[in-house]
Amino acid sequence: MLTTLTTSYTDTRAADLAWALGREPLPALATLDLELSGARLQLRLLGASHQVLLEEEQSSCSETVACIPGSSTPLPLGVAKRVGDWEYEFAARVEVLSPGQFAGRAQELLALVSDHPHGLAGVFPGSPHAFTALLAQRVDGHVHWRTWHAYPQDGQLVATRTRVGVRVPVG
Repeated sequence: MLTTLTTSYTDTRAADLAWALGREPLPALATLDLELSGARLQLRLLGASHQVLLEEEQSSCSETVACIPGSSTPLPLGVAKRVGDWEYEFAARVEVLSPGQFAGRAQELLALVSDHPHGLAGVFPGSPHAFTALLAQRVDGHVHWRTWHAYPQDGQLVATRTRVGVRVPVG
């Protein structure tokens, strides 16, 4: 699903993004509710980037990557931790692209996500290449989502990858 977001472009640099687990739902400009083999997932586009809410059986997880006032947790390159009965893994990277590369990559990602039944993308006013996009799937008992946050003025594309799944007992 592709939507045009009716808000100002809040997080204007990749360096402004912060990461948080366990936050309450923040006001969303667009949402997509999904059911993935028993897992309920809500993809949320915020004025300040994204939030994903996951519920399955008695467990829940909330991931927020956004410009969060007062947050002191910058966007990490990687996180692996236990969230209830789940193993949570997060990775982020920043790609720096030339204007031509950026435009091509933006078009490719927006086409991929907007045509996917588990995808949500929002374009910010002012540039067709200023967007946030999310794509979710379930693979081998794990819920995965990927996100992209585009900053055309700096040629920066922030890509994140998350995997959440039940911890397998050792032994």
